[in-house]
Amino acid sequence: MKKTKSKSHVRGKLLGKFEDLVKLFPPHAIEDEIDYNNNIEMLDWLTSTPQRTEDQNRYLETLSILVEAYEEEHHAIDTSGLSPLELLNHLMEQHGMNASQLGELLGNRALGSKILRGSRQLSKRHIKILAEHFNVSAALFI
Repeated sequence: MKKTKSKSHVRGKLLGKFEDLVKLFPPHAIEDEIDYNNNIEMLDWLTSTPQRTEDQNRYLETLSILVEAYEEEHHAIDTSGLSPLELLNHLMEQHGMNASQLGELLGNRALGSKILRGSRQLSKRHIKILAEHFNVSAALFI
């Protein structure tokens, strides 16, 4: 049976209880790129929720662990030779993100291009937002 990407888990209001989220999109070991993309879609949905419940945060952490394990095995990148700015550019490219979207994520649309040009440094708050959004360690941006 061929797997297809399912978008059913991102329609409507995000459920608030851990058990309901598990029923909607059961966490499991990620086996392939379709599973991976579905998990990323759910993570994006959760991280874009302005005020998550404690159960939503716990579910987010559960999915993050599964995605991180898959990425370490299948999407590992050698960051040792990359500056934080080069890494940010790489992550943005992977996620189809432009400078305006970066700025919006960080709270000011114009900020994205300033950071990418190097005329503005990342603050601690920016680093935290980026680490959560891209599901990576904040240390990569320091």
